[in-house]
Amino acid sequence: MITQTFEPDKKIALIVKNILVFEENTNEETVLPFFADGYPGIIFQQTEGGMLVQPQNKIMPELFIYGQTIKPVELILHGNYKLLIFQLYPFVLKSFYDLNAEALNDTCYDISTATYGDEVLDSLIHTTNLQEKIKILTDYLFDLFEEKKSALDLTVRKAIQIILDNKGQIFVKDIFEQLHVTERTFERRFLKEVGMSAKQFCQVVQFQQSFEQLTAKEYSRLTDIVYNNGFADQSHFIRVFKSYTCSTPKKFTT
Repeated sequence: MITQTFEPDKKIALIVKNILVFEENTNEETVLPFFADGYPGIIFQQTEGGMLVQPQNKIMPELFIYGQTIKPVELILHGNYKLLIFQLYPFVLKSFYDLNAEALNDTCYDISTATYGDEVLDSLIHTTNLQEKIKILTDYLFDLFEEKKSALDLTVRKAIQIILDNKGQIFVKDIFEQLHVTERTFERRFLKEVGMSAKQFCQVVQFQQSFEQLTAKEYSRLTDIVYNNGFADQSHFIRVFKSYTCSTPKKFTT
């Protein structure tokens, strides 16, 4: 499989974290696992035999938004495929699409049913050049940003950045105090925009940091990962890891 990562254009850097491309020419079935990382996103998929998501057992449209991935999922692809993924910062969906962010957890939304969505899809389908496809989605998101930016909750955006800067290792109390809002107001707004509580988002960020360290084998002992990523102890880390992968760290790496 060929993977590529692109930085988003500066005009959408406030709302897009990364642009990812996965592609492969194959006659075989491909299974791509996805785990919680804290980011919803947009996927444009061109596949020879279509894309099936498990365990939902759902055939996916060509262009769709996915919400927070909390439970692990697998993308089942048959034959040749190319996936173009825009990872979104998780304060965007509510304002851009008037979607209930929490209701979108572990599910998706067909963009072709949204305003301009069918036009964007048609342009993507009839463009072969990767950079042009990236530009089409970039322009689409920038137009949405220009139209909806007054509705964006930039306080929640700041909270997300604080959590990311601290790699999830921060108390929620410290966040809302930095932002000069009450706990109740902060929790309500964060859940509304992100689809999960600030505490769970911190945990997802911790999990993702530890997951990357584990899969890259950047450790000598498991306790290195435990304490580098702010877990109370090894049993706490294993419990969190299993909740997001349905596997223990030991089984996952063997």
